[in-house]
Amino acid sequence: MVHLPGGRSPEPEGVAVGPLDLAARVDDALAVQAVAFGLTDEEIGVRRHIVLRHLTSPGARALGATTPAGRLVGFVYGMPNDRTHWWSTVVQPYLRAAGYDDWLDDSFVITELHVHPAYQNRGIGRRLITAITDAAFQPRSLLSAIDTDSPARGLYRSLGYTDLARPVLFPSAPSPYAVMGAPLPLRR
Repeated sequence: MVHLPGGRSPEPEGVAVGPLDLAARVDDALAVQAVAFGLTDEEIGVRRHIVLRHLTSPGARALGATTPAGRLVGFVYGMPNDRTHWWSTVVQPYLRAAGYDDWLDDSFVITELHVHPAYQNRGIGRRLITAITDAAFQPRSLLSAIDTDSPARGLYRSLGYTDLARPVLFPSAPSPYAVMGAPLPLRR
């Protein structure tokens, strides 16, 4: 087996990507997000309510990446865009100003995608996002990401996402974001 620096292997042996009952495993998912995204306990509490509310939206679905022992090491969830949702109302003026307002119609939004740092750079994020968008009925996908040159943004670009609007300022977010969009199916 090939090992990367730090003793990690390039392929996550036995990590399976499949449907996730996110409501039942919301605390496991938020633990992954907390480590991957650096969340405080207070932020985790707020996000727990947001995730559970999102799961009541028509068409919302989630996938998880789990080890053979059942440990959740990554997850993605999303839903068809609804212009009345908070995220959509925040990004709409930015997309309109950039000439991409129509992207809010008939799009599948990647709401969250996180992989535990010990399992990053092994293709899990790519497997999660392509699997969830492959099942979408919409012709395109949207997401927002912190507006920096990050591995996540590199992944999204490699899949065909391009910047539609930036910088996008979310209330109480410390950093600006970019709204990215891609036609479906995603590039492989």
